Amino acid sequence: MGRVEAILPASEQVPQERYENGQRLKVYLLEIREGGRGPSLTVSRRNEGLLKELFRLEVPEIYDGLVEIRAVAREAGLRSKVAVWSNEQGVDPVGACVGPRGSRVRAVVSELRNEKIDIIQWDPEPARFIAKALSPARVREVYLDEDEKQAEVIVPDDQLSLAIGREGQNARLAVKLTDWKIDIKPESQATEYEDTEEEEWEPDTDSQMHRCRAVLSNGRRCANMALPDSLFCGIPSHQAQASEFEGMVEGRGSDE
Repeated sequence: MGRVEAILPASEQVPQERYENGQRLKVYLLEIREGGRGPSLTVSRRNEGLLKELFRLEVPEIYDGLVEIRAVAREAGLRSKVAVWSNEQGVDPVGACVGPRGSRVRAVVSELRNEKIDIIQWDPEPARFIAKALSPARVREVYLDEDEKQAEVIVPDDQLSLAIGREGQNARLAVKLTDWKIDIKPESQATEYEDTEEEEWEPDTDSQMHRCRAVLSNGRRCANMALPDSLFCGIPSHQAQASEFEGMVEGRGSDE
């Protein structure tokens, strides 16, 4: 293309950054306009696309398609969350993006002037993905209302401020990353869910959905839907209950 003019509008600048004449910057191309003096480029330093491209440059696994960036949430200059997924068995997507001794993510952070970046593994199961998106906070339970695409998240009392983040930043980024409405509550004030009549599980009916049979720490039953061909949802602690349940069923069968 040769030498061209690039415009970095104020709306596409990062407030915390200062730019000088002759300074070399990596930017994200938004638009090309043809003019009498040749093409004019509109570029951005705050667009989420810049973050994706920086990771593509630094992480060979992303460049080669082995690892994929599934979602990005960014508050430019402050903090971002990146959800990654492996398309190749045996490839750790988070580890690939972090790099040896953190070298790859550090290179991206340096280019973005020390913007904090959280890298999490994308998950097709919404409850698990939401729990991961709120890291570094630990999540106790996630209740889903799929019709409203809303999640109620229960966290230990000492994790509440961490889950919400400074001025709500961690929660905002998690909402944007997952595309779910998220209501975070401390365990001591958690809404008590009324038990509903249990359904019989039919393992041969793949399309039928069932409520998770996990029992919460407050004695209530989990309100999430079970995974296909399972009695339990995707929350790791509930999958542990699934293993215990299967052991009980096998033991009962051997006695008969």
